[in-house]
Amino acid sequence: MEQQTKILVIEDDNDINQLLSGIIKKSGYFHQSAFSGTEAILYLEKQDWDLVLLDLMLPGMAGEEILIKIREQNSVPVIIISAKLETQTKIDALRTGADDYITKPFDIEEVSARIDSCLRRYRHMADVPITNQIRHKDLLIDTDAKKAFVNGNELKLTAREHKILFLLMSSPKKVFTKANLFESVWNEEFCGDDNTINVHLSNIRSKLTRANPDEEYIETIWGMGYRLKT
Repeated sequence: MEQQTKILVIEDDNDINQLLSGIIKKSGYFHQSAFSGTEAILYLEKQDWDLVLLDLMLPGMAGEEILIKIREQNSVPVIIISAKLETQTKIDALRTGADDYITKPFDIEEVSARIDSCLRRYRHMADVPITNQIRHKDLLIDTDAKKAFVNGNELKLTAREHKILFLLMSSPKKVFTKANLFESVWNEEFCGDDNTINVHLSNIRSKLTRANPDEEYIETIWGMGYRLKT
């Protein structure tokens, strides 16, 4: 029997929380509501989730702090649903590891579609038949465990960051355009939105630099794209 998809809804507004829970229930998924940051942490520590819907303005602990804690522990997909409209807030959330950002007020059908799309992408990544290990310099990807290491120390990558790095390492001489990366990782047609790819590449580079400041792993080929640096 297939296990039911579990989604954690972290939203302090009762009406919005119920609305999101209704969307999830209608799609046939299990939902759990949390109304504060501290309550959310308890649920996150208690069990594993297939997806997290996260508001940013919460009592007890801000959504930004919760996102950081989630990314320190695992790569569960996180969709931010917030009234914060500032571009920098969205960029910061993506850099921290959010997979999507939906602004309030939102369209019910759009939220439902984005939840399904996010879950579908993660399931696709989990089903990719890859084996063994790929190495580049002191960087290693364990393709069975879907983990990456620099000098034996694990990199805390999101599932998308892992997929991007895997693509680059699987074809070390290939120059990947932004369209190549986006369409391979997001499974959607690239419409010219550079920001999403830029943020994720920057995030990967930052993590690699922190792991080994003396080495450069990814190079930008101006006007073309990205590839591994030899």
